[in-house]
Amino acid sequence: MCIDFQDLKKACPKDFYPLPRIDQLVDSTSGCELLSMMDVSQGYHQIMLAPEDRKKVSFITFEGTFCYVAMPFGLKNAGATYQRLVDRIFRPQIGRNVEVYVDDMLVKSKKAADHV
Repeated sequence: MCIDFQDLKKACPKDFYPLPRIDQLVDSTSGCELLSMMDVSQGYHQIMLAPEDRKKVSFITFEGTFCYVAMPFGLKNAGATYQRLVDRIFRPQIGRNVEVYVDDMLVKSKKAADHV
């Protein structure tokens, strides 16, 4: 099922949270012996919506009216919201042994023996 959030996107102000620069993330892997890439494909769905916002993402099917309780993919600021959250969670590791770009994570180690 695909939900069209075009009207909701038009009504929401843009969140200008900056995404990391890909070239800087690539450069940060220089000298690392081992890299592990992870794709957090359902990460957006782990962020709960505020109860008062759930009605804004409601949709109608032949079985009834439903609404999301977690942030669906496709909302205007979903990427910025998710990036802000993972930046906050991984702040102590970012730049050291972890890099995060929206739903892609990279764990890096200068020495393979240190890679867990």
